[in-house]
Amino acid sequence: MDQPNSRGMRHLRPCLVTALVCMAAVLQLRVQGRAWWCACGQPYLWVSDALGPHTSQHLFDPYSFTHILHGILLCGLLAWITPRLTPPWQLSIAVFVESLWEVFENSAFVIERYRATTMALGYAGDTIINSLGDIFSCAIGFVLARRLGLWGSLLLFLAIESALLFWIHDSLRLNVVMLIYPIDAIKAWQTAR
Repeated sequence: MDQPNSRGMRHLRPCLVTALVCMAAVLQLRVQGRAWWCACGQPYLWVSDALGPHTSQHLFDPYSFTHILHGILLCGLLAWITPRLTPPWQLSIAVFVESLWEVFENSAFVIERYRATTMALGYAGDTIINSLGDIFSCAIGFVLARRLGLWGSLLLFLAIESALLFWIHDSLRLNVVMLIYPIDAIKAWQTAR
């Protein structure tokens, strides 16, 4: 039988690793020249305008929902490829993968690609606080997927994707398509609102 402290230690280790991963991501983003928060000086928790100058500059924005979808996808993938790993360790891996994405997403190469191929014409990259919000959103998606199971996660994924299409004319799927293989008709539809 587990000692009371043994179980706590099993959960403490992945929590510590997750915290270290986040700190490493912050350090790397700072080295890349990312600002801590919006140049406006107002650290808002939420901004709702997907095309406005404050998107990707504050803690959460409409694109935070796409990072929730990252968490849902990573939960499913990790449950499939690491079934023996405990959920806290799987979450730690998901946060690691999302942190890698945040660092890569804020590289000069990807920022220029977003500007050239998506509706994010003036995109200057994320602030550090927004990247942390995106990582946290991914973790929320992971936890939701663990609780909802396969079919509940699939329904949530489709609901978020559909809502984003109607709300901001963008979604995770469109974002990936436009980043990899831009389609002018989609870009025109996205910017015509």
